[in-house]
Amino acid sequence: MERTVFEHEHEALRASFRGWLDKEVVPNHLEWEAAGIVPHDLFAAAGRHGFLGMAIPEEFGGGGVDDFRYNLVIDEEIQAAGVGGAGLGMSLHNDICLPYFLAYCTDEQRARWLPGIASGELVTAVAMTEPAIGSDLASMTTTAIRDGDHYVVNGSKTFITNGINADLVITAVKTDPTQKHRGISLLILERGMEGFERGRNLEKLGLHSQDTAELFFTDVSVPVDNLLGAEGNGFIQLVHNLPQERLSIAVAGVAAAKAALGWTLEYVKERTAFGQTVGSFQNSRFVLAELATEVEVAQVFVDRCVVALNDGVLTAEEAAMAKWWCTELQKRAVDRCLQLHGGYGYMLEYPIARAYADARITTIYGGTTEIMKEIIGRSLGL
Repeated sequence: MERTVFEHEHEALRASFRGWLDKEVVPNHLEWEAAGIVPHDLFAAAGRHGFLGMAIPEEFGGGGVDDFRYNLVIDEEIQAAGVGGAGLGMSLHNDICLPYFLAYCTDEQRARWLPGIASGELVTAVAMTEPAIGSDLASMTTTAIRDGDHYVVNGSKTFITNGINADLVITAVKTDPTQKHRGISLLILERGMEGFERGRNLEKLGLHSQDTAELFFTDVSVPVDNLLGAEGNGFIQLVHNLPQERLSIAVAGVAAAKAALGWTLEYVKERTAFGQTVGSFQNSRFVLAELATEVEVAQVFVDRCVVALNDGVLTAEEAAMAKWWCTELQKRAVDRCLQLHGGYGYMLEYPIARAYADARITTIYGGTTEIMKEIIGRSLGL
């Protein structure tokens, strides 16, 4: 089915970005997978080509166009190139962190941070999860107690994407520990602040080139000027930005499933067994027919969600539907496609093997499938 969501300028970005990926990222991807991190200056390289901060106003060095279809193009091409680990940091920077800075920064903060975010010199991350809590943000124990014109931050976070590379960390803290949701605020912690330490670059099942870290805060003195939005509004801010975050994950899920389907179609047309190509067996045709249909149906829904996001009408329930359906599809698709690769599918030199490992986290981060179903179920009056 023809996709009508894009215009000429989106396809122009696609060609430019894919060319950059093929030249700068794909040749280095396996090296970065082994290292467990991409170079910090990869973000600056992306920024020089205009691939970061498309929604940032031109006066701060951004693209000046708040259109998530550009994000959609970048997220799709990262998956198509098979570099999901290396590309996740850019997607987080563009899709998930940037909206907080655009929506809640004061004029002074915008002038201080947006140029670096657009150029890639300031890499961003968001820190919500703690060792003892995941989705239950109201139970967080990281505190920020005001002392004059500073907050004193103590606590820890874990599973933080871009945790090693990040220069600016949007950190969820309790400015009023006596409250639950109403006690949460967002503070920007910056690289180099005394008492802000990074722990391990965590070893993960997949997404190896994406640095995922533990963060520790011991009496970190953070200026009140680094408060993002109003004190006590952190939970509302987080909830407001979750639909775009979950749509970003859904976009990547469909794109990853489509990439797996493409690699597998090529493989089964060439690989032979019992004197015929693997793709000529009825089982292979049925499996791939089912996946092709599911990917097509999911793509239409995701495209509609992107349009709704641009129009400001995407609901939390619709984003939850997209997130759980597309990530479960991704997991299912790469598993079935790996099976059709046979033993070679288990070899990490094949992109399908890496995609299989990368896919497992997507039904967990950004809110588990179970949480997504709970959100949808409650919207039905249940």
